[in-house]
Amino acid sequence: MKSNPVVGVLALQGDVREHLIALAVADATAREVRRPEELAEVDGLVVPGGESTTISKLATLFGLLEPLRERIADGMPVYGTCAGMILLADKILDPRSGQETLGGIDMIVRRNAFGRQNESFETTVHVDGVEDGPVEGVFIRAPWVESVGAEVEVLAEHGGHIVAVRQKNALATSFHPELTGDHRVHAMFVDMVRAAS
Repeated sequence: MKSNPVVGVLALQGDVREHLIALAVADATAREVRRPEELAEVDGLVVPGGESTTISKLATLFGLLEPLRERIADGMPVYGTCAGMILLADKILDPRSGQETLGGIDMIVRRNAFGRQNESFETTVHVDGVEDGPVEGVFIRAPWVESVGAEVEVLAEHGGHIVAVRQKNALATSFHPELTGDHRVHAMFVDMVRAAS
């Protein structure tokens, strides 16, 4: 078990810097990942928020799509926030034309389910596995999970909708914990990476 695992942040688009900071606070060695050789050097990976269609197209352009799918299928710990959750879904409702996913979580996700940019909000969320009370969740054009398979653990709900899930080494949240200064969700993920490495 590595005390300081190397955790990458997929640095194609989105709030990469905030995730790097949160991972460092959680005692991981955090690195940006843009190329297959950089992906090969990490013990776990965060797929950040941004625009899921753009991220999937850039992953294809950078030759990362298949290597990402292979590493996730092989059990590399991965954590997706917002757009990252969409990318980790095995199925998307109403996908955009040409939109690809990485897969890894047996769930169906609805894009932009909580509304447009101007309907963004912040609220407290009780997340199973995170100690010392609820976390602040920032929801920005956030998806929600419509349904999950038998192996998926539901970790949090908001307004009757699933907003955090885990399946084996894959974790996903609809919201952005990296934007709040509360790094407990990242600490939980880093513990998952430690346990797997």
